[in-house]
Amino acid sequence: MKNILFQFVPVLLASVTLALPRLAADDSDDIKALRSQINTLEQKLDAIEKKQEAGEQAAAAAAANAKGKPIVTFSDKGFVFASADGADSLHIGGQVQFDSREYLADGGGIQNNTFILRRARPIIDGTLDKIYSFQFVPEFGGTAPVSIYDANVRIAPTQAMRFKIGKFKSPIGLEQLQDDANTFFVERTLANNLVPNRDLGAQIAGTFNRGVFDYTAGVFNGVADAANTSNAAFDNDKEVEARVFSQPFINVKDSPLAGLGAGISGDLGRQKGAPAVTAGYKTDGQQTFFAYNSTVVADGQSWRYSPQAYYFHGPVGALGEYVVSTVNVRPKAGAPKSQLEDKSWEISLGYVLTGEDATYAGVTPAEPFSWADGTWGAFQIVARYADLKIDPNTFPLFASATTNARQASAWGAGVNWYLTKAVRISQDFFDTHFTRAGTATPTAQILQHNEKALITRVQIAF
Repeated sequence: MKNILFQFVPVLLASVTLALPRLAADDSDDIKALRSQINTLEQKLDAIEKKQEAGEQAAAAAAANAKGKPIVTFSDKGFVFASADGADSLHIGGQVQFDSREYLADGGGIQNNTFILRRARPIIDGTLDKIYSFQFVPEFGGTAPVSIYDANVRIAPTQAMRFKIGKFKSPIGLEQLQDDANTFFVERTLANNLVPNRDLGAQIAGTFNRGVFDYTAGVFNGVADAANTSNAAFDNDKEVEARVFSQPFINVKDSPLAGLGAGISGDLGRQKGAPAVTAGYKTDGQQTFFAYNSTVVADGQSWRYSPQAYYFHGPVGALGEYVVSTVNVRPKAGAPKSQLEDKSWEISLGYVLTGEDATYAGVTPAEPFSWADGTWGAFQIVARYADLKIDPNTFPLFASATTNARQASAWGAGVNWYLTKAVRISQDFFDTHFTRAGTATPTAQILQHNEKALITRVQIAF
């Protein structure tokens, strides 16, 4: 409207100027009134121009002020401090998991019903200049001493080429790569026993075609099954690890297969010494059902491979993987060497009763729990089955047949209540059956009964 006024006023002034000779014969009072109107229009025009200039200056000042002002937010994603342009950011979060564990029908001989602080992790990560990022995650929970779980630096010039160096999760297990706060169940499956946890190394990863294809490849110190690395490993033997994963329909709008992903991962290396042998395989209830004799040492090639897939569509979620872990070991230093191969598989299913989307990154309730508003968050039911077989040649030379199981099979069922994205309460029941490694009655109490574990967890993760 202002522009129209600017165009109209000059035309009006010109018209009045041309008309003045004709108006000379008119009454002088009319001429004075017309001149007064012209003066009024000129004053209004000046006022509009000044107002416009003041507005432009205020907008410029606000933009200049906002450009250098950091953005600070706190939500279920934690504390986020970010520059105005988003190039630099710092995230401070945390993860706390408090468990109640109760073991049923165990004969009463195992005194292991307990409360436990399963995880207690401050999480610090950030990005500099959109390309450089870092992560630092210590662990104060569990039964082990305080340790550093993640400490790494990442450089990502492009989405197709991202470098990471330091301590972080090995790219092998599908469920292992899922964040601890977002798994279907409070504990990972039997199959997770055969994959490495965190290791020291360097890797390159990338994504092509907007997520259709992902790859990861790296060189690591190498750790035993289900193990975390120490902060130093002084040996020349290393492992090469790789993973390829595809979501072929991820960009197909409204496709029921958009949440389908499948791939394969694996590693190859050489390991020596006792630390390269697993400290033990655990049940869903986190009790050890198999461990090598204390004299066993690794010596030679080791490798793993794992075909894996998941599917998420609406409230439905499913995840499955098959894992083979092969090691070359000696019953004691200097003794003949043998190659042993353990195998495991699992499938997990979930359904969100309240209709929200199930995803690999968890469930976000449409309406967070609020007593005042009468909203209850999201509810999810879950189920799974898993099986792990120990190489029969392991017994009795490498492990005792009376203190270890040759096979464990487990099913589980549970319910997850997502009060918010950050707060979750879970109730899971696990039933694990053991196959004896020999004909003698096992001396380990855990193997004398099927494990029936009831685990309740209260979690906050942000």
